[in-house]
Amino acid sequence: DMGDLDDDLYDRITALSEEGNEFADEEKYQEALLKFSEALDLVPIPKIDWEASLWLFASIGDMYFSLEEYQKASDSFFDALNCPDGQINAFVHLRLGESLYEIGLKDKAKEHLLQAYMLEGEEMFSEQEPKYFQLIKDII
Repeated sequence: DMGDLDDDLYDRITALSEEGNEFADEEKYQEALLKFSEALDLVPIPKIDWEASLWLFASIGDMYFSLEEYQKASDSFFDALNCPDGQINAFVHLRLGESLYEIGLKDKAKEHLLQAYMLEGEEMFSEQEPKYFQLIKDII
């Protein structure tokens, strides 16, 4: 559910997102980033009021993360956090935590990795590099 976006807009955003996902699956992160950004541009302002923005910001953040642009990734995930249901999205917390870890903000990273853990448990970390789970292992 995208909230109350009109059908035409919804379809355009969805189509762009699907193109973005296809690029992402092919590890063409730069191309995917452009598609997700294009989709986000179509979302009315303020962007954070719309459910669609949650997964667009998260997808954009994920592409930046894959491109090792961790500052931009964390900015996008902070935006995602402020969207409807962002605070209860384990993936957003996970990737935000990982991005913050990579830019050296370990304490802040810990908070979000812990949130991800509390929302989804240890399986959230099963396909991640072990260093992220190591950071919170002694707390949990």
